[in-house]
Amino acid sequence: MTVICVALLVLPLAGCLQPLYAPAGFGLDSAPLAAELQSIAVDEIPQQLGHYVRNELIFGLNGTGSQPPPRYRLMVVLRERVQTPILDTVTGRATSATVIVDAEYRLVTIPDEVEVTKGIAFNIASYDRFSNRFSNVRAARDAEIRNARVIADSIRTRIATVLATRLSPVPPPAVVRY
Repeated sequence: MTVICVALLVLPLAGCLQPLYAPAGFGLDSAPLAAELQSIAVDEIPQQLGHYVRNELIFGLNGTGSQPPPRYRLMVVLRERVQTPILDTVTGRATSATVIVDAEYRLVTIPDEVEVTKGIAFNIASYDRFSNRFSNVRAARDAEIRNARVIADSIRTRIATVLATRLSPVPPPAVVRY
């Protein structure tokens, strides 16, 4: 009996959830969000890490290879720092390193530069350091690539969420503050 009561109480909440990449309603085009994401032009981002982040963003936003006319412009500013928290007491060298990346992004409409969304995404990736210099360079690059993938995915998801709410015909629920 209690299971039925709980099910009846929870059932109305099932209609409140909508998958991010689902169509906005019955009978509508099934890919309005994908079309919006494909129309985002990603500005150049300097340095090697910027190259990785930009490529991941381009692939994540428009992996189809088509080039629709851009309606939005995405600007990303990266800040990268490396910390070496653990030192070997015998050699005095760092045994590991942590690469911390902050990405400040801003999405604007192209014709009139109206801000759609902005935010900060960050990620931390660690790697072990060795006596071989090439191993250290390769491990640091792998950490940068891992950071780039996570940051690009985070930015893409946040932008998709904002664009999905803009495309949704149903107004978002009111926020109740106590």
